[in-house]
Order: sequence, then structure tokens, then C-alpha cells
Amino acid sequence: MADTKRFIVIGLGSFGAALARQLHKNGCRVTGMDIHKDQVESMKDDLYEAMIGDATDRDAVKHVAFSEADAVFIGLGEDITRSLLATLHAKELGARRIIVKGVTPEHGKILKSLGVDRVIFPETEIAMQLADRMTWPNVIDFLPIDPEYSFVEFAVPDTFSGATLIDLNLRRRFGVWVVGVKDALTGKLQMFPDGEFKFSVDQILLVVGKKDNINKLRELK
Repeated sequence: MADTKRFIVIGLGSFGAALARQLHKNGCRVTGMDIHKDQVESMKDDLYEAMIGDATDRDAVKHVAFSEADAVFIGLGEDITRSLLATLHAKELGARRIIVKGVTPEHGKILKSLGVDRVIFPETEIAMQLADRMTWPNVIDFLPIDPEYSFVEFAVPDTFSGATLIDLNLRRRFGVWVVGVKDALTGKLQMFPDGEFKFSVDQILLVVGKKDNINKLRELK
């Protein structure tokens, strides 16, 4: 990788360890830190730099190269105080982007007030994605862009077969924008198809729109 990305993962529990391992598999340079020696030892093959230390102690993290990392991930279990202290130190020591595992909505609000770039609630997010996939099995992928808009890939409904974009008029009927259509068998992607594009079976539709509008569209069969 010509430009290797660098990440710091503080807290090597189940969340942090899984994250660090995947970043390592993706070819990234990962610094991992945990207060428990056994946690760090178990991750040494997946870490560029392994550190044993308490991230809530400023002296313990003052030499960590936060400013050189593309992002800092903080996942310190259910201890809100430790999470906040580690976040505060990372911010003050030059971290450019901080992503923290949230514990409660209140915890998330405090983190936001500290200038955290993103607060994630893994269990909640996974549960929501699973619920959506089970409710709308034609949905292949769902990516929130911001609180209002999302990007969605879903299997083209049978009722679309043989119709053109002009015939379907999805923008007027559902308020969504078609940004691409992909052949499910060959993987060939056509970006920004024109109005004469004709749908067939075994295609995947890529659209952008507001959540409520997308929900209406993906209910089609």
C-alpha cells in the first residue's frame, strides 16, 4: 500500500480487538493500547505497535503519536468515566479524528460536546441493520450518508423488468435519485443511467434519498 493509513485503537476488548484485526487485514498500521497485558499480548501479531497502559492517565499516553494517526478509536467497555478521560486526552494531544464506542445516549452527548467526530453504538446499529434486512430482504446494502439521506443497494423488483427509468419515474413517485445499476451476475456497473435505460432481471439498483422515501421504494415487489 503506497500510502499506509495509521490508526490507534484504545481498548482491546471484543470491539477494539475485532476492529484492530480488520484494520490490520486491510493493510493499515495499527497501534493498540490496553491496560491489560494479556489483551495486548493476544493482539501482538495484528498490531504494528502494542502498548500496555492506562489511557485515562495522561502521562501514560503523552508519547502516543495521536497527531500522526488518520483516526483514533476508543472502546473502553461500559466505563463512561474512563471513556471520557481517554477521549479528552486524545483530543488535547492532537488527535485529528476521534471515533468512540458509546454506552448511553447521555454519554454520546458528552462525547459530542468534547468534539468527537462520531459516536457509535455497535449493538444498536447491528440490530437496526438486521431488522431492516429481515423486513426488506431485497435490500443488499444500506449506508446512512447523514441523518436525513441514505445510500441503498437493493435487488430490482420483478415489476421493474422491461420498464425504463422514464416509465418508472422514480424521482417523482418516490423522491429518490438513481445513481447506478449493477448486473448481479457479471458485476458490471452503469453509473447515472439515462431515462431510456431498460431494467431486466438480476440487476441491483443504487439509489440515494431520504429514509422515508427509500422505505416506500423498497416495499415494492
